[in-house]
Amino acid sequence: MSPVPLSPAELRALVRTVPDFPEPGIQFRDITTLIGHPRGLASSMHHLADMARLAQAQKIAGMEARGFIFGAAVAVQLGIGFVPVRKPGKLPIDTIGVEYALEYGTDRLEMDPGGVADGERIAIVDDLIATGGTALATVELLRKAGAIVDQALFVIDLPDLNGANRLREAGVEVRTLIEFEGE
Repeated sequence: MSPVPLSPAELRALVRTVPDFPEPGIQFRDITTLIGHPRGLASSMHHLADMARLAQAQKIAGMEARGFIFGAAVAVQLGIGFVPVRKPGKLPIDTIGVEYALEYGTDRLEMDPGGVADGERIAIVDDLIATGGTALATVELLRKAGAIVDQALFVIDLPDLNGANRLREAGVEVRTLIEFEGE
């Protein structure tokens, strides 16, 4: 019998805060301490898998790179497939992609167009939602491929950066395990 999963409050205590990184005034939320803690990692996956099960996800999508850690593990727990959403030039096949705005410039996400079927219900899983730019681009990309994307699951929400609200405005329900106020 496996141990009872840690609570969200216990998981929150495992996230290291690094002040003034990457610049003064920013409180960086470092998940390496959470994923390095065996019970913390397993508990995070347990909670995210429960959320994805309730969302009736048929596949999980995760964004490079930490979304691969959480998303693939959730997909394994649920016995469903995983769709990697990649940075440009990482796949050896013809891809579909979307460009999205960054604070200074643009970036691009790509995926295998055969990675999802028309009408397939996909839940996005990632470690953290901040401004929501990457998550919104992922929703756009998956929808472009024909998927139904109405659920996004995150370990951490930084509500002051408004990313979860931006996803909700795009018709995506957002669920998180823990949140940290401030940037």
